[in-house]
Amino acid sequence: MANDELPGVLATLPVIDAKAEPTLKSAEAEAFYTHAIRELTATDIPFLVAGTYAVSAYTGVVRQTKDLDIFCKPGDCPRILTHFKDLGYAVVIEDDRWLGKVFEGPYFFDVIFASANGTMQVEDQWLEHARQVELLGSRVRIIGPTELIWSKCFIQDRGRHDGADIAHTILKAREQIDWQRLLSYLDTHWEVLLIYPSERDHIPDWLLDNLLDRLARQRQLPSPRMKICRGRLLSQVDYEIDVKEWGFAGVGGVGEFRDG
Repeated sequence: MANDELPGVLATLPVIDAKAEPTLKSAEAEAFYTHAIRELTATDIPFLVAGTYAVSAYTGVVRQTKDLDIFCKPGDCPRILTHFKDLGYAVVIEDDRWLGKVFEGPYFFDVIFASANGTMQVEDQWLEHARQVELLGSRVRIIGPTELIWSKCFIQDRGRHDGADIAHTILKAREQIDWQRLLSYLDTHWEVLLIYPSERDHIPDWLLDNLLDRLARQRQLPSPRMKICRGRLLSQVDYEIDVKEWGFAGVGGVGEFRDG
């Protein structure tokens, strides 16, 4: 996508009139993020702003943030990191499977193209269903509410739990969520959708009926022979004992078979 095409692409996306942004620790941090966003928009690399900035845009929740989350397709992550490396910034490959970082002193932003547990990766339709917003002086694409929920569904670790972000997004932006697309994202792990939210009337009846019907049919079937624990989709640390000592398989790998 060429630079001169980007304004045209943004013009086709719904506009969020965001009245809230996260607070930053210092003026230096704001200057860094402002420059980073400006540099990104000047390239031909498609990207999305996500994380706390997106949550604030959809919900109005204001809280302090220590970083900036930039989402991109897997093939574009090296392009973004190389661009900022050529500009003289420090670049770290935190995990080659999903995450890189760009630093200026103590300040940094994340470049994310997949989830830590391997269940999702950023795709073209994330860009197609994005929104546009004015952020730090630049007009940018921000992750859509459906993909925002999808990106946070498995972040339920002891030290980090994004359930409140999901509940607040459903509460404030439910009419913008494509529930059919969200179900298709979570099709293999559909049980996760039953966790959210407590406000049942914000979830379409057809979706709850669909999920509960799946659960009823599942209960009519015999238990699987392989012992499986999906907890490591949520937390590698909290469910480590299940896999290493109790004989359960994670989403991948081999576990013990049940007796009988």
